[in-house]
Amino acid sequence: MTYTLLRPSSAFAVFLLLILSGCGYNTFQSGDEQIKASWAEVLNQYQRRADLIPNLVNVVKAEANFEQETLTQVVEARAKATSIQATPELINNPEAFSQFQQAQGELGRVLSRLLMVSENYPTLKANQAFRDLQAQLEGTENRITVARNRYIQAVQNYNVAVRSFPSNLTAMVMGYEVKPTFTVDNEAAISRPPVVDFGGGNKPAQ
Repeated sequence: MTYTLLRPSSAFAVFLLLILSGCGYNTFQSGDEQIKASWAEVLNQYQRRADLIPNLVNVVKAEANFEQETLTQVVEARAKATSIQATPELINNPEAFSQFQQAQGELGRVLSRLLMVSENYPTLKANQAFRDLQAQLEGTENRITVARNRYIQAVQNYNVAVRSFPSNLTAMVMGYEVKPTFTVDNEAAISRPPVVDFGGGNKPAQ
């Protein structure tokens, strides 16, 4: 019967693999992939919203005497939000993540303001193109809410593993750190999708 002895380096590699697999290494790998996938979907929905805004602004511009300040705020907020390069590395940088979140939050606020102001313009509300854009924005805001909540859950699961024993030992050895997520205030705000359809007299969430 022949026995094959592992070289010390090989034996150590096998030992390390067994230790890591039992201390959450695989959990970190799958969790990281889930976070990346969830974040990509968040970005897709934010981009969808950004792509709808120029058409909305153009339709609103055609309305006589519409508040120019509100339109300017929307255009500027969109420009700021889209100027931030949302690279995959952004989710590992709390400061950059916060800046991105604030820019997107401001865009959502001024967009809600524009739609609220439109209540004062009956001809604009009756415009079919405007109503179609409202419906598309409502659907997009709902998708953003779902995507962000999935991201929050994925990050929460990952961060629990980073902080919990014994997986926290693997995190320390491998350099895994907690990842930033949406703030508590933001989570409260996104727990209810903003209402964009003014046909029934509703107003957007503040």
